Amino acid sequence: MTGPSSGDASAIQPGSARAWVLAARPKTLPAAIVPVAVGSACAFVHGGFAWPAAFAAALGALWIQVGTNLANDVFDHERGADTPDRLGPTRAVAAGLLTPGQVRYGMVCAFGLATLCGLYLVHLAGWPILVVGVASILAGIGYTGGPFPLAYNGLGDVFVLLFFGFVAVCGTAFVHLQMVPLVALWASLPVGLLATAMLVVNNIRDAEKDKGVGKKTLAVLMGRRLSQWQYKGLLLLAYLGLAPVSTSIHGGGMGIGELLAGDARWIGLPIITLPYAMLLARQVGSRQGEALNSTLAGTAQLLLLFGALLSLGLVLSVAL
Repeated sequence: MTGPSSGDASAIQPGSARAWVLAARPKTLPAAIVPVAVGSACAFVHGGFAWPAAFAAALGALWIQVGTNLANDVFDHERGADTPDRLGPTRAVAAGLLTPGQVRYGMVCAFGLATLCGLYLVHLAGWPILVVGVASILAGIGYTGGPFPLAYNGLGDVFVLLFFGFVAVCGTAFVHLQMVPLVALWASLPVGLLATAMLVVNNIRDAEKDKGVGKKTLAVLMGRRLSQWQYKGLLLLAYLGLAPVSTSIHGGGMGIGELLAGDARWIGLPIITLPYAMLLARQVGSRQGEALNSTLAGTAQLLLLFGALLSLGLVLSVAL
């Protein structure tokens, strides 16, 4: 959801490798990698971690994310959402750096590469992973494409929470274990919430432009003030969600305070990032327009840090 600014695009040659990198939007990729890391760590908790499975799941998730980004680039352009006064990062098709045909071909290639990774994962874990893979690709296309694009009908937040949280984390754990442990179900919640927070910043920034082109995101439907509270609520719930993650491993009634004591302290590692989350929450409440681009990048960084610390904490909770 972040990338080069409009000014940077003038130095990019149409059809060049840099144009493809811009279209792939590499700064969004933590949203693909973090769920795989957390899901793999959940598998480690249950003694079923395997490097080949983790690597294939990460590679497949990356290609699905790239394919989705390319789909968004071309479909948003065709629907007229990427206007010349766009506040967000430059889109390759709208800027004339790639043609719609090129981006469609790139989208097919990205999803094709994801499918190859998926075939290996199906070999490891069976037909449920086939269902997960097909659903993820269809959802990536249907996010901005098709007759009922999710992002244009107020369902983008639900899509991100579901696929970047529950589906990705639990699907990864299933690849390792051939079952979904309770810890993966709970760990998927904070990951999905923070990924959704990235989308909320994006939609708050673009609300006025989206409203003008008929793109009914939740930020358009609810208004700026409620969307700001939505962002803050998502961050708060992500940190509160650490308590049931710990409980699912250690048992008993464990609250957020107990995360700092005993074996559970490792699950509480992401609390280190709380001051950064509070800073981002203040920015969302005070910034508008293009100034939110750095807040969006910061939210992606928060997801990456939170996910890395949660994965580490899950591993340490059983390794030490």
